[in-house]
Amino acid sequence: MSGEDKIKIRGYGFYYGSCKVLENITLDIPANTITAFIGPSGCGKSTFLRTFNRMNDLLSGTRVEGEIIIDGMNIYRSGIDVVNLRRKIGMVFQRPNPFPKTVYENVAYGPRLHSRYTKSELDDIVKNSLVKAALWDEVRNKLHTNALDLSGGQQQRLCIARVLAVDSEIILMDEPASALDPISTQKIEDLIDELKSSYTIIIVTHNMQQAARVSQKTAFLLTQDIDQPATLVEYDDTNRIFTSPKDKRTEDYVTGRFG
Repeated sequence: MSGEDKIKIRGYGFYYGSCKVLENITLDIPANTITAFIGPSGCGKSTFLRTFNRMNDLLSGTRVEGEIIIDGMNIYRSGIDVVNLRRKIGMVFQRPNPFPKTVYENVAYGPRLHSRYTKSELDDIVKNSLVKAALWDEVRNKLHTNALDLSGGQQQRLCIARVLAVDSEIILMDEPASALDPISTQKIEDLIDELKSSYTIIIVTHNMQQAARVSQKTAFLLTQDIDQPATLVEYDDTNRIFTSPKDKRTEDYVTGRFG
């Protein structure tokens, strides 16, 4: 595990219009670790996750306060190249969302968008990305078939390969296994564990066992009232969050007393 912080969050808050949904969040996320965001439904975990690649910008009337600093750069300062930021910070969604194209074209799409490659170079990128996503052996003879014909678990790993193909450094995962069967979930979790040596991964999950299994750091978000913004209750090593949390609210949540 790297000792360097990849992401620094300082006094972060987020608004939908006049409604403040996240307030005064400060934490550091180390490089090459898996960090889990946990908390009850509606506490802003997914909104917080989307702040790192500025996907919330696509919604009208949103604004942020505080700083999100990635590799020493505040990503909300003026002049930021948001397209390049989103290449660097890939996202995997709750439900697999492959393009209605071939397996090959799904993986090649991003690299083609960002640069010019020869056919041989693209072939290498596609293969290497599928190998990293633990999918190559299953699809090597199906590269030119429709990606929608793959199983749900294969589609999700294809979406991960799509992120890897554009040399992302940070991977955001929003409930990446919630729509999958147990065997596919295990494959996704194994893959996430393998990827952490090369990537910084942030995962939102409602599954406490999954958070405990896959992550090294855990952040617990909570809102005290439906009309109040969520805040960071506790952030620590995952083992400590689940075995000896400092805050009683964290203990109550991870032991299933509420949420």
